[in-house]
Amino acid sequence: MPSAEVFPRRSARPEPAAVRKAVIGASIGNAVEWFDFAIYGFLAVYIAANFFPSDDDTAALLNTFAIFAAAFFMRPLGGFVFGPLGDRIGRQRVLALVILLMSAATLLIGLLPTYSAVGVAAPLMLLVLRCLQGFSAGGEYGGGAVYLAEYAPDRRRGLVVTFMVWSGVLGFLLGSLTVTLLQTGLSAAAMDSYGWRIPFLLAAPLGLVGLYIRLRLDDTPEFTDLSTADKVADRPLREATRTSWRPILQVIGMFLIFNVGYYVVFTFLPTYLIKTLEFSKAASFLSITLASLVALVLTLPFAVLSDRIGRKPMLIAGSAAFALLSYPIFLLLTSGSLAAAVTAHCLLAAIESIYISTAVTAGVELFATRVRYSGFAVGYNICVAAFGGTTPYAVTWLTAETGNPRAAAFYLVIAAVLSLGTVLTLRESAGKPLAAT
Repeated sequence: MPSAEVFPRRSARPEPAAVRKAVIGASIGNAVEWFDFAIYGFLAVYIAANFFPSDDDTAALLNTFAIFAAAFFMRPLGGFVFGPLGDRIGRQRVLALVILLMSAATLLIGLLPTYSAVGVAAPLMLLVLRCLQGFSAGGEYGGGAVYLAEYAPDRRRGLVVTFMVWSGVLGFLLGSLTVTLLQTGLSAAAMDSYGWRIPFLLAAPLGLVGLYIRLRLDDTPEFTDLSTADKVADRPLREATRTSWRPILQVIGMFLIFNVGYYVVFTFLPTYLIKTLEFSKAASFLSITLASLVALVLTLPFAVLSDRIGRKPMLIAGSAAFALLSYPIFLLLTSGSLAAAVTAHCLLAAIESIYISTAVTAGVELFATRVRYSGFAVGYNICVAAFGGTTPYAVTWLTAETGNPRAAAFYLVIAAVLSLGTVLTLRESAGKPLAAT
């Protein structure tokens, strides 16, 4: 068993009401952030038509996904900036700052002029704002996960932290529902003209709500104890890379299938159903809505299970399921039946739920309080930049180049095998106190 020096007990456990407040504050803000970030993917077809020359639909869509990916390359920079900042000044202040940046960037995307109005300046401005979104997101996910982990009781940490994941899926679902309602209520011409802007403009009121909630949160007991004892790291990023390089590498490997699976299910497939399988836009958005609901229903129960049986069994099950079942599920997806395609989409969402219900908790448990925000944010954001944001572009390109509509399945299988290998190197951490130093 770990010694008391490595895993010191908190001076006082947070009351249940304080834990609930932390969960609500972090989750609502995170849902707003991921609504803002995700609607770009749901509206990719409209963005391609408005921001790139329309003579080649595939090229325009690839350019749209390239800008989608560019935002992810900014996420490590956000992690390098916001992670150490959170380890120095506290988690709550940084979480308030990142939601403000995300909401402002999203609102401005909704106000941008199109390619027909200003030419090449339009996609350049879109690129800048997406990069600002990515910079903000680099501090959001890791910070929120760390915030909840440091409030959670040891034996319920999986459930508490996974509200961060759950609320991210909720943000995706709200984005999907918003786009679906707009498509139902507006004509195709209206959606192409101005309807695509409406979800981006919603960032202003949603962001203000999220900011208000986060400004009313307290910082975590773990960080407060560290600060009171004057043990806050002076250079947390340097300390993290020097003392926690192995956990950082483990996070990168562990989150490979997390990110590839997430962005295949929630970003690539809605467009794939339209462009490759030639289903209607309404059918595509129905499919992503149902898949999101599946993830929402399953993720928290799986998190409870991870608290009971451990992190490693859940991670092994999720990565193995992707490795073994991705190709058969893509056979079902491409069978020509809409019902089969929707079923396949939901099955992939269910497998993703097994993995995401546990990975974030397992990741933050690898680091000590002094460098937890820095270490997790750096590892997670390097992985998401390399294998998350690039996934829609990579699998779209692979599908087009090979002519194989099931090319994305092979991408999933490779990612799953690599993550499974990483998971096997982890030590079980369920139920154990967090390390302070």
